[in-house]
Amino acid sequence: MGDELGFEKLLDDGGFFAQLLWNPAPGGDRELLYGDDLPVVLLTGGPGMGKGRLLRAVRDRHAARVPVIYLDCGSPVYADRADSEPDARSTTTEALFEIAQRLRAWQGAGGPFTFPRLFTGLAVIATAAGEGNPEAVTTEAERYEELPQRRRRGPFLGGFWENVIRGSIRNLLDAQQLDPVPAAVSDALLDALFTGLAPRGRGALERLYGAYPGAANQPGEGLRNLAADFQSGGEERELAEGFLFRALREDLEAGYSSVSGWLRRVGRPGLLLDRAEQPLGERLLRSVLTDRRDGQRDRVVVVGTARRADGGAFLHGGLPPEEAVPPAEFHPADGGPPQWSRRTGEDAEEAQLADGVLLLRMPFLTADQVRRETERRQIRAEREGGANRRRVDAAVARLSGGRPYTVTLLAASVTALRMATDANDRDVLNAPARLPGEGASDRPVVDVLLQGLVLDQLPVTLPPAHRDQWLDLLTHLSVAHDEECADVLLGHHQAGRVHRLTAHQVSELLTDAGWPHCERHFIGDFGLRQLLLHRLYRLEPDAGAWCADHHLLRDHYARRAHESPDAPHGRAFRSVEAHRMNHHLVSGGTDDVVRHLTATLPGRPQQWCAELLEIAQAPYPGGADARRERAQGLVEVEGSPLRRTVDQLLHAVWLCEERTRPTRRETSNTLSDLLNLLSIMEFDGAGQLRRTATHWSGLAAHEQPLLRCACTEQLARTRRR
Repeated sequence: MGDELGFEKLLDDGGFFAQLLWNPAPGGDRELLYGDDLPVVLLTGGPGMGKGRLLRAVRDRHAARVPVIYLDCGSPVYADRADSEPDARSTTTEALFEIAQRLRAWQGAGGPFTFPRLFTGLAVIATAAGEGNPEAVTTEAERYEELPQRRRRGPFLGGFWENVIRGSIRNLLDAQQLDPVPAAVSDALLDALFTGLAPRGRGALERLYGAYPGAANQPGEGLRNLAADFQSGGEERELAEGFLFRALREDLEAGYSSVSGWLRRVGRPGLLLDRAEQPLGERLLRSVLTDRRDGQRDRVVVVGTARRADGGAFLHGGLPPEEAVPPAEFHPADGGPPQWSRRTGEDAEEAQLADGVLLLRMPFLTADQVRRETERRQIRAEREGGANRRRVDAAVARLSGGRPYTVTLLAASVTALRMATDANDRDVLNAPARLPGEGASDRPVVDVLLQGLVLDQLPVTLPPAHRDQWLDLLTHLSVAHDEECADVLLGHHQAGRVHRLTAHQVSELLTDAGWPHCERHFIGDFGLRQLLLHRLYRLEPDAGAWCADHHLLRDHYARRAHESPDAPHGRAFRSVEAHRMNHHLVSGGTDDVVRHLTATLPGRPQQWCAELLEIAQAPYPGGADARRERAQGLVEVEGSPLRRTVDQLLHAVWLCEERTRPTRRETSNTLSDLLNLLSIMEFDGAGQLRRTATHWSGLAAHEQPLLRCACTEQLARTRRR
C-alpha cells in the first residue's frame, strides 16, 4: 500500500495539514488555519489505522517548506540515553534535546534555529551530573553548548548569547574554581549567564524563568527551583520538564518573530508525536495543553497520536465519560477543515485539557480502496470471469473492516490464493504472510497480523505480570459476550496465578489500546475477533481449546439457568438459557439446540425469533461446513415436519449471522421459504412469521445483518464507504 493511500486529501497542497503548517494560497494571502490560538491535533484510532504512517507522510510531504520534526515517543533510545546520567537527564529532556538538535540543522527558509532559553534550563540541570563533580558537570553541559549558537552570521542575526559561550563551558566550570557540590556549580553558572549576557538576552531569560512557579519574577530563583524540581522526581520533575518544553517553543517563537525571522521564515514549525499515548508523549501533550489553556501562545503545530477514542483519559481531568465534555472532532470524509475555537469566559474556567484538542478521526479505507488495493496485487490470471478475485476481495474487506494495516497485509498475502465460493473468510488467514516489498514468509498471515495489532501494541497500562499471557487471554476471550462470560474464562485460564485480571480491567485495557466496544461481543472489533477465533481453533489439536472454552461457558450457564432461570441477563441475550444454547451450538450441541427451539416456538413466535437470532449469532468451528446443505434440506434429519423445518431455519440463520461467508440470494430465498412454511403450520401464532419472512429475506438479500450490533455496524460502514 502506498504511504499516502487513504490520506490523499489530507496531504495535498490544499489539504488540512498544508493549511495548518503553511499557506497554500497563491501569493500567500490566506491567513493560516486557526490564527494565533492553535489546537493540539490528535490522530485517533486503534492499532493498524495508520496514525504513524500519516505523521511520516506529513513530514515527507511538507518538511521541504517548513521545519517539521517527527518524534517516536515509544522509542527506547531516549530512556537509554537518560540512564547514563540519571541525575541530569530524563527521557523528556533527551527528547527535547533531540528536537532542538534537528531544528538547529534546518536548512530551509530562514535557516537554523537557536535555543538559548532551552540551553539555559538544560545547563542548570546539568550541574547535578555526577553529584556536582565539576568534571562530570563540564562534560554534561558541553553536550548543550551549541544550542544557543548560530551556525552563521548575518546583518540581522545578532550574537548576544555568544558571551556565554565564547570562553567555553569548560573554562567557565573550571574544576579548580568550584566546590564539588551542585549548588556551588549552579551558582557559578548562573552568575556567568547573567553577567555575561547583553541586556537583550538577559531580558529574555528574566521573562521566561522569572515566571517559573515560586520565582517571584527572579530568574535566578526560577532556575534554581527548576533544578530542584527536576531532582525531586515525580510531579515536580514533570513540572520542570514541561517548563523546558515551553522554553523550546519560546525559542522557536523568537526565531519567527525577530526581524530576520519575519523577513525570511514562512508558515509554522511542526512537531509530530508518534505513539504519543506513551508516557513521554503524554507528558509533552499535557505540558503544551496546560500552557495554552493558561493563556500561553505559540505557533508550533503539535500533532500527536492517540489510540483511545476520547484522545486519552488525562484530557478529561478524571471525569467519567458521561460527564466529560468531548473534544472537537474532524472526520476527513466530511470535508474540512473544521471550525475550532477555545471556550472563553466563565466556561473557560471549568475547561479540561480536552478543550484545547482537535480529534482527527483516522479514516477507514473505503470499499473501493480495499478492492483496488487487493486487485492491484493479484498476480495470476483470473478465470471464470474473476469470481475468485471477487471472493478474495470480499474476504479481505470483511476481515479487515477497512483497517489499513490489515488490508495491506491480507492483500499482499492472498495474491495467489484460490477460494471456493462457499469458503469461510477465515480460510485466507492460513495463507503465508507476504510483507510488502518482501517475499512470502513461513508464518501464516494470522500470526503476523496478531503480532502487529496486539503484541506490538500492548496497552500502555498493562501490568508487566500479564504481558506474557495477554494474547492467550484475548484468544480465549474471543468467545465471550459480556463481562460475566469473560470473568468465567479469565478465572479458569488464570488459575494458579497470583496476579489476575478481571473482565472489567481487560475491557478498560482494550479501550486504552484503541479497540471498540460492542454490546454483544466482549472483543468488540469484528476483524480482531475473527483473528483470535482462528487462533483459538488452532491452539490445540482437534480444536481442543475451542471446545473446552465453549463447554466451560455452556456448563456455567446451565448452572445459572437452574439456579435462577428468570433472572435478567444483560444486553447480549434475553435469557440465560439462550446464552447457554449459543455456546452449545458451536461445540457439538446442534441437535439439542434444535430440540429446544422446536419446543419453545408454539405460542411465542416473536420472542422465539429474537432468541433464535441471539443463539445463531455465533462463529462456526473450522473444518467441513454443511450448513448450507442442511439449510436447504439436503441433509437427512429425523423428526416431525416442525422439527425438520426449525433445523433448516437454524442453519440458514446461522449462515447469515456469522458474517464470514457470502449469503447470496439463494440464502435469502431459503429464509423466506422456511419462515413461510412455518407460518402455515398448526401452532399458536404461526401466522405472525409471514412478516418476519419478508423482513429477514430482504436483509439477507442485501447481506445485511439480521441482528444488529456495533460489530455489524462497523462492517456495514465499510460496505457503504
